[in-house]
Amino acid sequence: MSADMTFSKQELDKYLNELGKEFRRLNGKNAHAEIILIGGASIVINYDFRSMTNDADALIYTDAVMKDSINRVRDKHRLSHGWLNEDFKRTKSFTEKLRGVSIPYRTFSNTLHIRTIAAEYLIAMKAMSGRQYKFDLSDIVGILWEHEKRGASINKETVSKAVFELYGTQSLPDISEQFLNAVFSNDTGYAEIYNEARKKEIEAKEILLEVQKRNPDMMNRDNLDDIISLAVRKREQSKASIPDEDDVFS
Repeated sequence: MSADMTFSKQELDKYLNELGKEFRRLNGKNAHAEIILIGGASIVINYDFRSMTNDADALIYTDAVMKDSINRVRDKHRLSHGWLNEDFKRTKSFTEKLRGVSIPYRTFSNTLHIRTIAAEYLIAMKAMSGRQYKFDLSDIVGILWEHEKRGASINKETVSKAVFELYGTQSLPDISEQFLNAVFSNDTGYAEIYNEARKKEIEAKEILLEVQKRNPDMMNRDNLDDIISLAVRKREQSKASIPDEDDVFS
């Protein structure tokens, strides 16, 4: 998806409604399709702490006609290629077990059944991913924060159980494990932790953008956390904002 494409809950509902119409038009009124919204899309349709997402990741359970329907909606509304996609399947937070823990959201045109992911499993997915430069950690706090306000607090044991149910392990990336421990032992309230997490995520993204600008060959999927951590340490120690490439691999 294009980096400048974002969706609000209202926009997602609008395009999903259009998708239901297109799918029914192509497949007939007795056709049925199931799509599970995950990640940022699932956050936006369920919670208020984020108003927009630039991800429309999904798990799509239907026939090939759905691809045509998605493309027709794209062309009609001038959306980016892959506005609704399954790229998420290539990430480490994907598991086939997600379908079994999904819950209903809405049905469009009596044919397109949209589902989402329950709170503790969303937290588990975000923790398994643990990207410092995305919304992963702040989303964890946001979910916990909203459920506390709803009078339905989620504890660490519930999250640990969800992680094990999805991934067959309770082992998480170090940054996620440390973050969860800090969040569940906090005494300052979720609002402060959320704001601090977002500040750090914005800083991490800026670091990566600058490194990419200076030396695009330096970055790969496996060293992003190292680049961010080193830059933050150097910034704290000497106010240097970006690590030299020699420092990252030394």
